[in-house]
Amino acid sequence: MKNLKIRLETESDYHHVEELTREAFWNLYFPGCDEHYLCHILRDHKDFIKELDYVAEIDGRVIGSIMYTHSFLLSDDGEKVPTVSFGPIGVHPDFQRIGIGTALIEKTTTLLKQKGVPAIVIYGDPHNYCKHGFKNGLDYQVSNMEGEYPLGLLVLELQPGFFGKKKWKAKQSSVFEFNPQEVIEFDKQFPEKEKKHLYSQELFKMNIRAFLKG
Repeated sequence: MKNLKIRLETESDYHHVEELTREAFWNLYFPGCDEHYLCHILRDHKDFIKELDYVAEIDGRVIGSIMYTHSFLLSDDGEKVPTVSFGPIGVHPDFQRIGIGTALIEKTTTLLKQKGVPAIVIYGDPHNYCKHGFKNGLDYQVSNMEGEYPLGLLVLELQPGFFGKKKWKAKQSSVFEFNPQEVIEFDKQFPEKEKKHLYSQELFKMNIRAFLKG
């Protein structure tokens, strides 16, 4: 895409990234959002992967972002394998559906393949990620820590043949476990926006309660 630049995030980008992430997720999954707060706390967390913290820029304006954390898989026989997870990944609404998110994912997955990382494990909407090669965890015998296969537990195999006969449980970073009250306080530094109930929130509630049978 002409004028699109994918580069590492710098400290001067922090607030811009939080702003665009807020715009991207506002009222999408519930009234308001918390993804911009997650961006804020991620950077100082032990599981944050700074070398995979990329932004998308067009004509000097930061309009997209992807952030990664360390995660791991635990097999039934006790093997522990490091993996990674991304999120938030956000694109400003003015630039959505023109390939910005795809460019961020392709840039970082290429780097991860070179590093020999076996897989990316995320929770997300299959409609957004299956086009990038993600499959439900069930297809790779990857469950959550309770042994269940949520609809939104998605896996991208980066090293072909890594997943075989073993069963795995996926564990994500503790950074995703934060106090909702902290989000409310953090959001006060941004311009006030109306919180609304939208149909996308009903779809999200269905998705997070949906599980596949093994």
